[in-house]
Amino acid sequence: MTIFDEYDSHKGEYAISPSLLWEYDLSHFDWWNSRKVVVQRILERGWLKDFFAAFDLYGGISGFREIIKEVPRLSPREMNFACAVFDLKKEELTCYTRKLYRKKLFNS
Repeated sequence: MTIFDEYDSHKGEYAISPSLLWEYDLSHFDWWNSRKVVVQRILERGWLKDFFAAFDLYGGISGFREIIKEVPRLSPREMNFACAVFDLKKEELTCYTRKLYRKKLFNS
C-alpha cells in the first residue's frame, strides 16, 4: 500500500495549486515545457491533491516518475522521498548525478 493508492478514484478531480507556481502567469503557462519545475515544486511543497493533478497532467504515476528523473535540483529530503515512494534509485536522478559530478569537479 502506498500513499497514492486512492489516485484511481480521484482522477480528474483536482488542479495543481496556483500557490506552488506563484511567480508564473498561469494563464499563459506551458505545463509541458515547465514540467520539471512543476514536479520539483510538488515534491517540495505539494499536497496529495497536487500529486493527483500532476498525475493527470503528465500521464499517470509512471509519467510523473519519469519526470522526477529529469529534475535538476532536489534537496536530500525530497530526493529520499521520491526514491522511496516512486521506487527509484538515487543514481537514476539527474539531481543526484549532477551533485556527484560537482563534488568530483571541486575535489580534483
